Amino acid sequence: MKFAQRVFLIAGIYGIVVVAPLYFLEGFYGAQNPPAINHPEFYYGMVGIGLAWQVAFVIMSRDPVRYRPLMIPSVMEKFSYAGAMFVLLAMHRVSATSAATGLIDFALGVLFIWAYVLTGKEAGPRT
Repeated sequence: MKFAQRVFLIAGIYGIVVVAPLYFLEGFYGAQNPPAINHPEFYYGMVGIGLAWQVAFVIMSRDPVRYRPLMIPSVMEKFSYAGAMFVLLAMHRVSATSAATGLIDFALGVLFIWAYVLTGKEAGPRT
């Protein structure tokens, strides 16, 4: 269980540090990666969803066995972003630097799967 606790705590803290500043960087991001964001409702909506998941990871780290069912959508969250980055890179729609962020999420997704397997062994059979 220590492994799962550490993985989700590290993922959550890392995610909060990376995602929360995006609330203040819309203009900068638009200037660095033209064109500027023309649908801020999508931008801020996705930042909010991303931040909510990071908080969920921190909560999950407190009791991974209890929150084990949430590990499945957690893996989906990580792989959906990683997959999107890899596809967008193949289509030449994002830079390699931007797509590299998908590698971090892919690695975390793999660690989340490992945590899921290990917590299943610790939970024991259900009666």
